[in-house]
Amino acid sequence: MRLLIAAVGRLKTGPERVLIERYLERANAAGRAVGLAPVNVIEVAESSARRPADRLAEEASALKAALPKGARRIALDSRGRNLTSEEFAARLAAWRDGGAPVAVFLIGGADGLAGAASTGSDLVLSFGSATFPHQIVRILLAEQIYRAVTILSGHPYHRG
Repeated sequence: MRLLIAAVGRLKTGPERVLIERYLERANAAGRAVGLAPVNVIEVAESSARRPADRLAEEASALKAALPKGARRIALDSRGRNLTSEEFAARLAAWRDGGAPVAVFLIGGADGLAGAASTGSDLVLSFGSATFPHQIVRILLAEQIYRAVTILSGHPYHRG
């Protein structure tokens, strides 16, 4: 099963990009053996609309346009479900084993995700109730994807 991170905004060159690339390279290398590869990233432009509701709607529309057919959709939102790393890995494995061709992780911009973007999601996922910058959410997600791959492959990276 392919994994796709669809995020609002362009990540600039710097330590955040280096860290994400490191986790995604590792996930891609190890993920082939467990059927979770490739992991790719699609970035959609941040809206320049003045009103937050308009920005959210425009960004949600851009994210929806990036969704491949048949994709499992995971919306990242602080109000979502908080899964352990093992539960996250098991969810990905179940979708893979069920024949899903791709799982798409949706990350909103500075204003978050519009309800329209998460409506119909297979999972609304939270990395805690705190609010994080969308760049840090990308890092957390990239690490959790890599961790899920290591859990499924029995690699010692995950020692939880």
